[in-house]
Amino acid sequence: MSDTTGKGAGKTKSDSGSNSFDLNELRELADLVDEHGFTDFEFENENIRVRLSKAVTVAAPVQQYAAAPIAQATQAPAVSSADAAEPSDDGLHKIVSPIVGTFYRSPGPDKDSYVTEGSQVSPETVVCIVEAMKLMNEIQAETSGEVVKVYVENGQPVEYGQPLFGIKK
Repeated sequence: MSDTTGKGAGKTKSDSGSNSFDLNELRELADLVDEHGFTDFEFENENIRVRLSKAVTVAAPVQQYAAAPIAQATQAPAVSSADAAEPSDDGLHKIVSPIVGTFYRSPGPDKDSYVTEGSQVSPETVVCIVEAMKLMNEIQAETSGEVVKVYVENGQPVEYGQPLFGIKK
C-alpha cells in the first residue's frame, strides 16, 4: 500500500518547470521516506513517476543496516571477516551482479541453493538469480573453479558490479 502523506512529498523539480528529479532530490526523498518508516512510496504527476520500496525485515537493526548504502553494507562485513580468520580475497575471481536487483541463492524458497561454499562450477553453471523488475535473471559462473566465498545474503538487494561469489580457479 502506498503512503504519500510525508512532508515534502509533492516537492519536485517538475513544480519549477523541469521534468525530472535530480540525484540529490531522489536521495532526499529516499531519506524522507526512510525517516517516516514507509516501506512503499509512490509519487506521480503528468511528467514523472517515482516509486520507492524497501524490504521489511523482522529485526530492527537489520532493517536499518539494509537502508544504508549497499556498497557500505557489503564492504564492511567482508573486510571485518577477512581480518578475523579468513584468507584474503586476493586472487579470487569475483562473480559480480550484472544488474541492480534482489539476490536469490535458489530457484525457490523451498529449493536448495544453486551453489554453496565448496561447490565446483563451470562457465555454464547457474550460481544464483538476480530479480529485477519482476524478471528472474539467472547468473552463470562464466569460469571454472571452486566457490570459496559467498558475499551476499539471500534476499539482499544488490547493486551493479557488486561481488556475489568468490571463485578459486
